[in-house]
Amino acid sequence: MNAFELREPDWNAIEPARLTAEPKLQGHVLVLPTQFGEVSVTISQFGLRLNAGTTHDETFKILTTTPSNLPLSLNKLDQGFAATAGEYRLEFYSDPFYFKLYKNDKLVQQSATDGHFVRQHRLPPLAKTDNGWILSLELNYDEAVYGLGEKWGKLDKRGQLIRSYNHDALGVNAEKSYKNTPYAWSPEGWNLFVHTPAPVTHGVGYALWSQRAYVCLVEDDALDVFLYQEQTPAQSINRYCELTGFAPVPPQWSFGVILSKAYYKDANELLSVAREVRAKNMPCDVITLDGRAWQDTDTRFAFEWDPTRYADPKPVLDELKAMDFKICVWEYPMISVNNPLFAKAAENGWLIKDKRTGKAYQYEWDLSPFGEVLTPLPESGILDFTHPDAYEYWLESHKPLFEFGVDMIKADFGEQLEDENMVSHSGDSGIRLHNVYSMLYNRCVYEAAEKYCKTGPFLFSRSAWTGSQRFPAQWGGDPQADWQGLAASIRGSLAWGMSGGPFFATDIGGFYKDTRDAELYVRWAQASVFSAHMRLHGIGPREPWSYTEQASDAVFAALKLRYQLIPYLQECAEQAQQTGLPIQRAMALAFPDDVLAHSFDQQFMCGEKLLVVPCVVPNGKVKFYLPQGEWVRFPDGQAFQGGKYYEETLELTQMAVFVRKGDTLMLGPEVQHTEQDMSQLTAWPK
Repeated sequence: MNAFELREPDWNAIEPARLTAEPKLQGHVLVLPTQFGEVSVTISQFGLRLNAGTTHDETFKILTTTPSNLPLSLNKLDQGFAATAGEYRLEFYSDPFYFKLYKNDKLVQQSATDGHFVRQHRLPPLAKTDNGWILSLELNYDEAVYGLGEKWGKLDKRGQLIRSYNHDALGVNAEKSYKNTPYAWSPEGWNLFVHTPAPVTHGVGYALWSQRAYVCLVEDDALDVFLYQEQTPAQSINRYCELTGFAPVPPQWSFGVILSKAYYKDANELLSVAREVRAKNMPCDVITLDGRAWQDTDTRFAFEWDPTRYADPKPVLDELKAMDFKICVWEYPMISVNNPLFAKAAENGWLIKDKRTGKAYQYEWDLSPFGEVLTPLPESGILDFTHPDAYEYWLESHKPLFEFGVDMIKADFGEQLEDENMVSHSGDSGIRLHNVYSMLYNRCVYEAAEKYCKTGPFLFSRSAWTGSQRFPAQWGGDPQADWQGLAASIRGSLAWGMSGGPFFATDIGGFYKDTRDAELYVRWAQASVFSAHMRLHGIGPREPWSYTEQASDAVFAALKLRYQLIPYLQECAEQAQQTGLPIQRAMALAFPDDVLAHSFDQQFMCGEKLLVVPCVVPNGKVKFYLPQGEWVRFPDGQAFQGGKYYEETLELTQMAVFVRKGDTLMLGPEVQHTEQDMSQLTAWPK
């Protein structure tokens, strides 16, 4: 983080934007001359758009829709101006420039009213500094703000300092996260989206800056901001996805159980586990060859099977296929300097370059956080996805994998562009390209799967940016294997869902510092039954029988229920494709009018019908709130009155899941994998 974020800025020293001449209409564009250059204003179905500076960001295709600008009328007010188009009216003033945005004559948003003894605004309404553009907006005294990507803390970002910057976060314990987007919304109806690849810092009622304002720092020379209003949070997210893209429906098998660990060391261990899964009738669809499982760490990544362990991988994959497994393999967009591919890629200009030398940048890994988790990683080049030939090479290199029988890619990492001396084919620095690089990487691998995978495109990406929801799915990085790791992972999944990402999975049992806590493993699995995708993964075994017999029985029951819910989850996925609504819906999203529900940010709706209360503490205690109406527990049918707070203690096999009285669920049969007949559905309640 830069110094601007770590202290309170000297707001007195920041010069606010002012109009240096009369505003003028140029077609459907209102041009505002300022001392920082011209700021253009347009109004479309996506509300107000403020734009300054020039970029080539359209080549990144963050947006999937080109807004249709509406004709503007410009009128002079007593002390300012009014620009009107469609349902929106922008009132703005000259010195300093500040504004009020209305929709159908109702105030949507305005420049922050945080005042100063001797001037109207303590915070600059709009300014350009050495750190980037500043935009200051108003927050009502009790207003919540949601979105801003995968974050592990409270879903309501009010009071927080959030930076939209992807990190290899090494856990779920701090503000740093793997998936970010500079999109925020309020239950009051306004939405803010910054269209940029660059980092964005958000002081959301952050008290060191202003507890009553939303201060947004766009860390770039260019500014491109959308500000719009919708009646409900669901409509807000739908509008955002209209602008940045909807997620396609993943293949049916992806909703089954994905089994993984870091890592199955050779073919014998991999096949032994797969055979045991089938012998014990464990429901499972996918088995994963993680980072070191199929690649030689010293020479990865080059789409090569480690010849010392997989001299002939085809029989191994064939046996897995014969057992009806789908196969997932790991990758990252790095090429070891020890692999001949590095020299080839460097010669072709396919790698991120070092602007000091003009040669391929050689990334040096900091292994100090990893301890014994990882073997030493070699210096590596970083594939440049802005280079058309490099992009095409990486895409086409997946063809042999898919032809071999691979069904799914775990697209790991993608957060390593973090140096101003890095420069891409597009001319962007590593810092400017850092965030959108994840999305370009996601897109390339997903397009490869679209083109060559016989069982339908699907991947797991760890790092993501605006638009990555179009290339499902994402998983939540590396949580600590404890109860707080579980709770934070749930909040991360809900936050990503409130940011336009409908599909998410976590590492069931936690990734690191595993203590073989059987109760934690059970509760994590039970919660994940109701997530979009379900993966057992971590350092060490995650098969149910590797824990206690009681835990194994409880998890087997959860996995069986998961498969019965697949028809319902597919319906939810189809709805996500149409609306942008996530599978897991936080209470503020699902029940915007029931304010009491909003603070319960561990519980969530799975689709429209299932209210899920995960157990995130030892000994089975759950605290929850049921929104207004009548509810029944699933599956025993016990009646509960809504509008009330409850506390219960669950047995290990029990889950706190509720359905509105009168709703019907269609459940599928008990199967071991999705290749079996899943057509017979049963209504619940009968």
